[in-house]
Amino acid sequence: MKRELDFESAALVYEEWPGQFERFSHFEFTCGIPQPMFVISTLKENGLPNACLHSWSSFSGDGGGFFAIMSGLGKNTHTYANIVRDKVFCINFLSPEHIAKCVDSIKYNSMSHDEFEASGFTAEPARTIDCVRIAESFLCLECRAEYDVDLSKKGISATIVGRVEHIAMEDGYMEGIDKKYSREGFMSLIHSPVDYAFGKNTDTCVGYTDVISRID
Repeated sequence: MKRELDFESAALVYEEWPGQFERFSHFEFTCGIPQPMFVISTLKENGLPNACLHSWSSFSGDGGGFFAIMSGLGKNTHTYANIVRDKVFCINFLSPEHIAKCVDSIKYNSMSHDEFEASGFTAEPARTIDCVRIAESFLCLECRAEYDVDLSKKGISATIVGRVEHIAMEDGYMEGIDKKYSREGFMSLIHSPVDYAFGKNTDTCVGYTDVISRID
């Protein structure tokens, strides 16, 4: 039997922190949909590297180009301001072994922080845009911003669409079904799924992709 839930069902779930269901839709926690996790790198206005652990995105394209569609980007963040100002950013995919460094990028986020240095990442220059990449990343997408959409029209979250102009990928991650789909590859965000027996969120977790079958 399915349980039917509408937008008013937020009343059945307790906020874990003030403003949680303003910053995020409660449906996000109700659905518990895993999403790719990565670090967005930009440059601050003072030239220091900025690192932002992020998810809520998809990647798609056609004969006219390949695009990173980044949703849920807070309009009050350094990352959003940097992208709006400079129109460029890099997406850096890291394996789960780097999760502690990724979390540190959230802690050290003042304008005076070199967030790569503070998090333990190594900076390397992008090839096609004025930005920096994370050297430890197994896959980097160099992007030029093309669209900026207010997600809910409430001025909280933006959807940035960036055209991917260049990629850099480590050897060993270029062989089809390879290390990308293992503990050494893509991370997924499992964002505090709701346990309705208690009306509260469970822990936020990190997952990885495991290939179990092929579709002929």
